[in-house]
Amino acid sequence: MANEKYKIIDGHKHILYSDYLKVKNIEEKSESFFQEMDWRRSVRDFSDKPVPKSVIENIIKTASTAPSGAHKQPWFFCVIESAELKSQIRKAAEEEERKSYEGRMSKEWLNDLKPLGTNHSKPFLEIAPYLIIVFKKPYDLSKEEEKLQNYYVNESVGIACGMLITAIHQAGLVTLTHTPSPMNFLTKLLERPSNERAFLLLPVGYPVTEAYVPDIERKNLDEVSKFYSK
Repeated sequence: MANEKYKIIDGHKHILYSDYLKVKNIEEKSESFFQEMDWRRSVRDFSDKPVPKSVIENIIKTASTAPSGAHKQPWFFCVIESAELKSQIRKAAEEEERKSYEGRMSKEWLNDLKPLGTNHSKPFLEIAPYLIIVFKKPYDLSKEEEKLQNYYVNESVGIACGMLITAIHQAGLVTLTHTPSPMNFLTKLLERPSNERAFLLLPVGYPVTEAYVPDIERKNLDEVSKFYSK
């Protein structure tokens, strides 16, 4: 029967997706969305202005709509609001960052970072009202503690993080991708299970009234793409 609302395929229910495809003026919509996202910038100067918890919940739910290998959803989001925990995270992160800036990073790497005005000091880890720490799960654990395989974990979690950053911007907030390496201290501080690995740390909140960001340019379309028409 035409236009059935669902079908059973290999014993599993599949719903009709065309009901969701009601977007009109797709050129205008795509241009508008690009312009909005082109304003997105990484921000290091955060205000401590409170953010409603419901906004953070919606942001995480949005990230969780990301596609994943075999729909395993191999991610977990830890949201830190505790001042004590944020202080501990900052102390541990800055220790790792200091080691990186003073010896782990090459001269070329350090030179590439200069235009961004970054260093080992990370006060935003205590100032931002929330820290979202994304963990990847190479495998899940059954109730009997048996390992359950996950697939394309890095790719899946990477996509979820991209959607998380987009959702943060869409909500009118700012963030910064922070990856103090190694990040094992986060697993210990947050007492996460053995099947989780810290993947990305994102401070989330409002910028200060006068927040300055580096005057940098993004690569143009020709530099990042090629169209094969014929």
